Amino acid sequence: MTKVIMHGCNGKMGQTITSLIVADEEIEIVAGIDAVDSGKNDYPVFSSISECTVAADAVIDFSVAAAVDALLDYCVEKKLPCVLCTTGLSEAQLTKVQEASKQVAILKSANMSLGINMLLKLLKEAAKTLSPAGFDIEIVEKHHNQKLDAPSGTAIALADSINEAMGGSYEYVYDRSQVRQKRDAKELGISAVRGGTIVGDHDVIFAGADEVVTFSHRAYSKAVFGKGAIQAAKFLAGKPAGLYDMSDVIG
Repeated sequence: MTKVIMHGCNGKMGQTITSLIVADEEIEIVAGIDAVDSGKNDYPVFSSISECTVAADAVIDFSVAAAVDALLDYCVEKKLPCVLCTTGLSEAQLTKVQEASKQVAILKSANMSLGINMLLKLLKEAAKTLSPAGFDIEIVEKHHNQKLDAPSGTAIALADSINEAMGGSYEYVYDRSQVRQKRDAKELGISAVRGGTIVGDHDVIFAGADEVVTFSHRAYSKAVFGKGAIQAAKFLAGKPAGLYDMSDVIG
């Protein structure tokens, strides 16, 4: 039985994961962390990670960027593996993640779904074929109107996968409204749409002369992310220090 702390337990993802774990006999939540205790959880809830006194095998984090520094300090101190799912981290925080991973196991993924992580692999192959043939690359992501960061961490991960395959030759462009000039061949455009209750849509467009190839992923429920996070926690428990991602989980 894997025992986990749910960091951000009263958020939408925290509650989704809580519901999923109830039906999973291999894992249980032994404590939650959230600024406000709603009283609806069957486990103790602490207002900050530093106050948590419950032993666990791993932490699942779906919180906010402002809470990540304290979380990393706690995990390093307790040698507690962490599934880090919060997006919108600053460069300083990303550096801190790298440093923390030298002392404790951390699995960081911008998106926990199996489909997205398979897409990351497919895009590398597509880019190697289509980019040299002159195809322009654009990414359009859509999320609900409550999402704070833009573009999404998943959109950046998709762009990074392409750029890695192409030797880092692409420059990310987020806004063309202030520039009147033709598109450069080495631009990789990333656009964000916010509205309604869209769980998460990502389109990667390879636009060539007289043909367009589009890779699309649609998430219809937050459960796809929760299921991935649960599998990641099971995988990470007991692992040595290091920086892991979902490719390690899915093999």
